[in-house]
Amino acid sequence: MKLENQSGILESIYKTIEERAQNPKQESFTNYLLKSGLDKTCKKVGEEATEIIIAAKNDSKDDLVGEIADLAYMTLVLMYQRGVTVEDVANKLRERNKAKAADTFVPRKSKFNLGGDRETLTQTAP
Repeated sequence: MKLENQSGILESIYKTIEERAQNPKQESFTNYLLKSGLDKTCKKVGEEATEIIIAAKNDSKDDLVGEIADLAYMTLVLMYQRGVTVEDVANKLRERNKAKAADTFVPRKSKFNLGGDRETLTQTAP
């Protein structure tokens, strides 16, 4: 099954986030995040990213998949708050992957110095 065919779930969750913003439901975690604002969502994205790192160091694939799913959800909320759509991200990935095999895709160098070493990433690619 191709990953590209699986983007429907991301679009579905994004549409649910839009729906919650327009028609809030009491006790909805999505509404809690939207009401709390961008700073709260950014904090949750950071927490989930950290939890992915911890889960990756452990032996439970199920835990890692769960944390990645949590990050995907938090990222979708953040995207909604900033006006970025699933299609925007898919288009950017297609643009960056154009004329490259999927296994040689290397992310662009970040404008932000987060201590990452892009050279290490490119050296490990085949």
